[in-house]
Amino acid sequence: MGTSWSAMLVDPPANCQAAIEDGLARIIDQMSNWEADSAISRFNRTPVGDWMTLPPDMLTVLRAGLDMARLSNGAFDPAIGTLVDQWGFGPAARPRPAPLIDSAPWQAIELDGDKARRIAHVALDFSGIAKGFAVDAMAAGLRALGVANFLIEIGGELRGDGVKPDMQPWWVDVEPPPGLAIPVLRIALCGLSVATSGDYRRFRTEGDARLSHSIDPARGTPIPQGVASVTVLHEHAMLADAWATTITVMGPARGMALATRHALPARLVLRTDDGAQEYMTPALTRMLE
Repeated sequence: MGTSWSAMLVDPPANCQAAIEDGLARIIDQMSNWEADSAISRFNRTPVGDWMTLPPDMLTVLRAGLDMARLSNGAFDPAIGTLVDQWGFGPAARPRPAPLIDSAPWQAIELDGDKARRIAHVALDFSGIAKGFAVDAMAAGLRALGVANFLIEIGGELRGDGVKPDMQPWWVDVEPPPGLAIPVLRIALCGLSVATSGDYRRFRTEGDARLSHSIDPARGTPIPQGVASVTVLHEHAMLADAWATTITVMGPARGMALATRHALPARLVLRTDDGAQEYMTPALTRMLE
């Protein structure tokens, strides 16, 4: 996935590291666009109109991604792989598209049971949801091994279960965007996951422009500069990951309004000429109180 993972476990069994690595390898084999033989890469090469049977984990993530696309009116889109490549954030270099596209890429994906197909030349890309799914899968694997107390992390997406040996919860400080003076967001992860999407980890410069890796599917371009980070708490890391991406693309007004309607604990940090502006949903404010 192009990132690191870590796990802090209380009384782990001897085989837990091998079990974690086997689980992550299975997810990479299904959902990595950087692996030519992965299931997602093979799906993206399947001729338009042909059905392909998907492995269970990939099908779970695709269904969740399509649900989020419908919920967000396309702000989250699991089928923007071509756009990701065209803007230089994927494994393949493609010609740059026109700024606007005619239709939502996710609407070109059809499901029938455990089969899926493309009805247009789009490509799946799970970079806004797969890390969260991997955190959930790692947590489920640890619980199956009898590990009840742990803090796990993949590329900044975290899940905490149980407590530390001193009976304290797993306290986590959310990293502030560099150069912005905002209060530290400290949270206790106990049966809870947190995901953060930001503009300061993955970006590229083009002339004087700073291009975010977050793509706005409606415009077919990287999101405008401004949203520095979005942090979301959720029972499921996969959904925290997807929501963080969604709010980042939608921005402070529409994104935080949608999060508020769904009682989602979320924080957005906006870059302004006067410094950082912080937005919190009522659900997060209540949690912090």
